[in-house]
Amino acid sequence: MTPVGAARSGCGAGAAGAQAPALARVDAPTRGQLVAELAGVVGAPHEARFIVDEALGLDLPFGHPSPPTGPLDDAVVSAARAMASRRAAGEPLQYVFGHWPFRRLDLYVDARVLIPRPETEQVVEVALAEARLLAAAAAGSGAGRGSDIGAGLVVADAGAGSGAIALSLATELGARMVAEVWATDASSDALAVAAANLDAVRLATAAVLPPTNLVEGSWLDPLPARLRGAVDLVVSNPPYVSEAEWEGLAAEVRLEPRSALVAGASSNGAAGLAYVEAVLQQARSWLRSRGAVVIELAPHQAAAATSMASRLGYTGTRVEQDLAGRSRVLVARNGD
Repeated sequence: MTPVGAARSGCGAGAAGAQAPALARVDAPTRGQLVAELAGVVGAPHEARFIVDEALGLDLPFGHPSPPTGPLDDAVVSAARAMASRRAAGEPLQYVFGHWPFRRLDLYVDARVLIPRPETEQVVEVALAEARLLAAAAAGSGAGRGSDIGAGLVVADAGAGSGAIALSLATELGARMVAEVWATDASSDALAVAAANLDAVRLATAAVLPPTNLVEGSWLDPLPARLRGAVDLVVSNPPYVSEAEWEGLAAEVRLEPRSALVAGASSNGAAGLAYVEAVLQQARSWLRSRGAVVIELAPHQAAAATSMASRLGYTGTRVEQDLAGRSRVLVARNGD
């Protein structure tokens, strides 16, 4: 499936390869030769292949266009070598490209936001299932909504970053199921990236998106007052790396925004859970009865987070696993 979102020609260096094929020299490297050359620069053959294909503007997993077989033009070779130099210097590949796939989306990413990861894709999968359950329950009960709230669900992404979670929920659930999507972040820089991604998704998808709003502030604080007690689903990937763990992270991970990764201890001293606790506390007053909260966390935090949610009055609390079989996603329902 072709991903929706930021088109490759507008994201990284990929447009270079489509501009001037007439500039290719007979002695210029082929795709395979350039991959072999750059593998020695970046130290990873698969990354070298990604870099060359990015410079060529290829999207090979989706079958378009086909890779060239002859010598590459100068613009492609120069762009690929420049990207390889940045990667060899330690810059994350996602920042080098300026975009990265996430589920059906191709998101703009740079040093202002956390890099989207497969673990968070699974958070979205769990959130989608919860949303569908909530929609079915609302339809079955005939529960009415407030006069200023549409017939669909109200969804909030607390700490949106690049907008990966909010935009995935908006595109995959659609306007028929969702009345409003709200994405919050305390960082104006992060919201600028999310806004660029929202614009790209609106341009790229033929589906009708639900109204999607980006607002600046801490967790759920910036939501409009009319939504208090009326939000169906809160989803969040808050910082959950402890101060001690931060020091042991790989150097390239520590190039990502520290504020998007590191959290202090919770009120009872659980390392790295301060913001998980904050989202859980705030969500209690924003969720409607039986609304759900879905939060990403580290596997070793699962027991502490589950206990925390129960203490705060949530019911039906559980932890779902990621694709590697590790405890990753806290799910809790608002009590009656």
